Amino acid sequence: MAMQTAETVSIGRTGVLSDYVDLLRPAQWVKNVVVFAGPAAGLKLLHARSFLQALLTFVAFCLAASATYAINDVLDREADARHPTKRFRPVARGAIAPWMAAVVGAALIVVACGLSLALPNRLVTAAILFYFALTVAYSLTLKKRMILDVIVIATGFVIRAWAGSQAVGVAASEWLVACMFTLCLFLGFGKRRCEIAMMGGMDEAGRHRPTLLRYTPDLLNHLITVSAGIAVMTFLLYTMEPSRSPSPFPKEQLFYTLPVVVYGIFRFAMLTEIGAYSGPTEIVLKDKALLLSILLWAIAALVIVYQSVLFGGT
Repeated sequence: MAMQTAETVSIGRTGVLSDYVDLLRPAQWVKNVVVFAGPAAGLKLLHARSFLQALLTFVAFCLAASATYAINDVLDREADARHPTKRFRPVARGAIAPWMAAVVGAALIVVACGLSLALPNRLVTAAILFYFALTVAYSLTLKKRMILDVIVIATGFVIRAWAGSQAVGVAASEWLVACMFTLCLFLGFGKRRCEIAMMGGMDEAGRHRPTLLRYTPDLLNHLITVSAGIAVMTFLLYTMEPSRSPSPFPKEQLFYTLPVVVYGIFRFAMLTEIGAYSGPTEIVLKDKALLLSILLWAIAALVIVYQSVLFGGT
């Protein structure tokens, strides 16, 4: 037949290299740096073997995350096509056929699990599989459940942080996990607020993500405020509460980084109101003031954690 429908052409498309790079979303890999939180707190990053184990875990989660992005793009291609920025994703615009994106996703999760098997602790592989299953479940149905959708996103970060600790044999601190979870709740609600602001209103946002019809701006502002307060409090409790076992570094000194923590959280909350960014990752990478505050806190934290190495135990 001389004429083909657009759908037929779309099914046959396999894309070019740049399309596959877009499908993998490497810019989102920055989220996986939470894998290093446990190893850093356990003073393991200066040991070559432990560092390589943490790095391998990071790479495995980057591949697993890209696998979930590919699967999600297949499932959400129709909704993405109506979104002002997501419509440029390769599956939504027809550059890569859905079946090809699904194959890429399946291959990536297999490779991610294969890499994790090189680690001595098989719990890392289990964590990757659980993370992948939870994220696919999110794409299929959990993202339609108000509040639960953000809890699932925050849980995904906790899984990555826990896996990083398991990879190097460090016990995950309960308060560190609590800090991670509450901070990610705050970021998740902030992402929802960004989506509403960027889409230009509730009706338009609801056509892309039905739960946004119930996530009113006032409710999200309240949830952001509450989760921000809880995140700050858990950080303070982590720094001041004595652990059941001695900490390998003077974590109480992290208390003095509180002004930077508060500034970063409040600035992020302010930026979510503007709607100029699509989500937390874009805000962090493009807002210079917020990025600087994160870098300052990271440097201060590393100095506090590794001061015995840097200053000879003083």
